[in-house]
Amino acid sequence: MTEGPRLELRPIRTSRAELEAELAEEGDPEIGYYHSYEITGAVNGPGTRFTLFLSGCPLRCQYCQNPDMWRLADGRRVTLGRMVDEIAKYARFLRVSRGGITVSGGEPMLQARFLEALLRRCKQDLDLHTAVDTSGFLGERASDEFLDLVDLFLLDIKSGDAATYHLVTSAELDPTLRFARRLAQREKRTWVRFVLVPGLTDAPENVAAVAALTARLGNVERVEVLPFHQLGREKWARLGLPYQLGSVPPADRALVDRVEAQFRARGLTVV
Repeated sequence: MTEGPRLELRPIRTSRAELEAELAEEGDPEIGYYHSYEITGAVNGPGTRFTLFLSGCPLRCQYCQNPDMWRLADGRRVTLGRMVDEIAKYARFLRVSRGGITVSGGEPMLQARFLEALLRRCKQDLDLHTAVDTSGFLGERASDEFLDLVDLFLLDIKSGDAATYHLVTSAELDPTLRFARRLAQREKRTWVRFVLVPGLTDAPENVAAVAALTARLGNVERVEVLPFHQLGREKWARLGLPYQLGSVPPADRALVDRVEAQFRARGLTVV
């Protein structure tokens, strides 16, 4: 197929000072901030999942469908005990379905202390399979003890090219790569996710870079190619944020097939 025109985009600026202020807000591990939760099928890990969306994210992805979750203050305050009690209501059903809890965001590792405390309770008190959906950008905040509490990582690798990654996220690629290698060294089960945006992340050389680094890790069980959609567009408008992807169409079947084939050519399982 013929490649479409590349998008003329600019990163959404987020200062380091703003990020440090967000991180400084994290204090008591008994207190967290969440946006919502839902019971989902196997899209966020095996079996039926209690998927919890924590608030706060250091990235500013052009295609983010939840910009209303970027700040901790956007979320609802909850105690650790109250959240564990809520998860416990579904624990037996989750275990019977061979499911568990998946913590997503936002970026859940922005609240690393609360996240670790929550996962420990879910493992020790509720005997649940645990998964974390993360960009890996804040991976250096994760202790080895935290990694041991996670049964499965859903790792979002948004680009294999540093310039494209910065354009997509307004951040740097290296922290994600370091975290991915750390997971591989510890042989942690990992699913890789890649969002396919026509004109932004679909360049063959960018996809090839993601596929190459994923194949080198050795611990990735599957790759999910997620076609871009416009579900977050109204939220950007409601928040008065400059949404630059309004004219971008969904990826057609031919483009999805080409990208999936690039991952399979590296010996990776694509679902």
